[in-house]
Amino acid sequence: MSAELSFIIFLLLRMAIAAAFVVTASIIAERSGPVIGALVATLPISAGPSYVFLALDHDAAFIAQGALASLPINGATIVLALIYVVLAQRYGLTISCGAAVLVWIALASIIRQFDWSLTAGLAVNFVAFGICIPLLARYRHVKMPLVTRRWYDVPFRASLVATLVAIVVSTSGWVGPKISGIMALYPIVFTSMMIILHPRIGGPPTAAVLANAAWGLLGFGMAIAVLHVAVAQFGSTIGLSLALTTCIAWNLTLWWIGRRKLSLNRK
Repeated sequence: MSAELSFIIFLLLRMAIAAAFVVTASIIAERSGPVIGALVATLPISAGPSYVFLALDHDAAFIAQGALASLPINGATIVLALIYVVLAQRYGLTISCGAAVLVWIALASIIRQFDWSLTAGLAVNFVAFGICIPLLARYRHVKMPLVTRRWYDVPFRASLVATLVAIVVSTSGWVGPKISGIMALYPIVFTSMMIILHPRIGGPPTAAVLANAAWGLLGFGMAIAVLHVAVAQFGSTIGLSLALTTCIAWNLTLWWIGRRKLSLNRK
């Protein structure tokens, strides 16, 4: 087997694995409502496979450096969510999603210009989430209409994530860890949710899903910080495992707090 054919086969396999993650997460989210759906959406559905495959091709230092670039990008993602949520109350998909994505790209371009430390990346997240979470709170509670899944919904999301993984993995060797870390965190799941749900159920209900995702996204930022530290100390396998554990534990805690509040309100 030639080197080129081997590369294509393994790339397609990686894309298929990433797509399988998205299909599973999409089914869980659609059957569980906006709150659980938001928590599922903030799991590393797209970034996780990207980082796993990067770890197969590069050493721990590459992954640790990529995580430093990913950390401030997580702050840009919560800003994207805020822009979309606010605009979606009055405007259609093109303006709401388009403006949010353009702001994300602009912030990513600025972030790319700097060499980030762990402290600086955490500070960006602290400021971004400290501003955005209170502003998003008023948009979290919206009556959700019944969502009927169409045949192309899951394949569309899966193809987007698979394409992102393919781009990150195939270009990582020449763009380096910083750009790879930025591309790995493009909010492909949020974007696909906007594109699919907004025309079907309207802006405010779609915005409510993203608004509910704010706290989960904060935990995702913590997981990126854990990834950077753990990979440098223990290697890629342990580092990635600890980062995933951080995400899952954080979201389970949010779910438990939400259930407890609901139970207390019923009494």
